[in-house]
Amino acid sequence: MLLRLIHLMLFSVMLSASAQVDTASPSNPFTIKPAAYIIPSTMIVYGFVALKNPALIKLNQNVKQAVWVNNPHQPFHLDDYTVFAPAVAVYGLNIAGVKGKHNFVDRSFLYGISMLVSTAFVVSTKNLTKELRPDSSNRLSFPSGHTSSAFVAAEFLRLEYKHRSPWYGIAGYAVAATTGYLRMYNNKHWLSDVLAGAGVGILSVQAAYWIYPKIKQKFTAKKGTAWMILPYYQQQSGGLVLLYQY
Repeated sequence: MLLRLIHLMLFSVMLSASAQVDTASPSNPFTIKPAAYIIPSTMIVYGFVALKNPALIKLNQNVKQAVWVNNPHQPFHLDDYTVFAPAVAVYGLNIAGVKGKHNFVDRSFLYGISMLVSTAFVVSTKNLTKELRPDSSNRLSFPSGHTSSAFVAAEFLRLEYKHRSPWYGIAGYAVAATTGYLRMYNNKHWLSDVLAGAGVGILSVQAAYWIYPKIKQKFTAKKGTAWMILPYYQQQSGGLVLLYQY
């Protein structure tokens, strides 16, 4: 029964892709309806409440009991690869001739900004909350960085291809939900970590689609080149991404 509850919760996150409908105008093609923020915001709030709420803490422990303790197994590290799969699909589909909403430069900016927003929130929150992981390996459990990155990729795929078919977004969300489940399957995260991470990932992309037109306007106001350097941090490794437009 508990495993069915887990699957239902993750499946509801996946289906939120089809519930988020974007609007557009000639002046701002990246406008998003306020209703699109309700589901991901609720998931983030749930995660924070679960840090202290006894009932939700108990639920986290019951999920761990069902997924890990009662079913001992070796960790399955597919989540290290599925985390970026939907974003890779965006570029792969374009190479295959299935054109998305934006060109290479624009979508790279959008994905880069999304990852920057998501990473900044995840890293700062992990260091602030210091939540102990289920396997007690460290105190960087909340929220799930893998899940956040996976849902960044899934929402990115959805927004780039929703004009062609909603199934692109649903497929991306299915992969992202699988990533979240595997984080619990591998005893690395609590249920609340995963749900909050999903919410962070979705909102980060929506923020990027709102921010990007302003950044693009600023950097392309004058004729010439436009470039941006974005810092990146994930799973205790980082670097810089250079995005260049000419």
